[in-house]
Amino acid sequence: MTNTRPDREAEGRRRCDGFTFVEMLATVALIAIILPVAMRGIGLCTRLAGHSRREVEAASLAKAKLTELMAADEWDSGTGAGDFGTDWPDYRWSTEVSNWTTDSMVSQVELTVYWQSQGQERSVTLTTLAYAEEQ
Repeated sequence: MTNTRPDREAEGRRRCDGFTFVEMLATVALIAIILPVAMRGIGLCTRLAGHSRREVEAASLAKAKLTELMAADEWDSGTGAGDFGTDWPDYRWSTEVSNWTTDSMVSQVELTVYWQSQGQERSVTLTTLAYAEEQ
């Protein structure tokens, strides 16, 4: 009588040594389906992060410029425009001053920062109220 037990153990080890061709094909097919979707998602996240960064920069520049105009009392000249120099060459700004109410000395000052993104002009607008002192 021959001992069949070692043969069974050897056969079991041979089956566990690697993947079959069908398992490898299934894995490659799954990767081929998932990888483009994942890459599209990563690309979208990267674009949105860049857009958010530019929007935060524009809001920060608008706040700084509006503060500068209000502190220097240069806001009441009506409309104004300019850029942020060589430090921020992609951004430009404009202001518009209008009466907040018809019978008061309170004015509404709007400062808008513009920039180009993906072929479209984007903007962020900050608004504040200012009291024009009588002179």
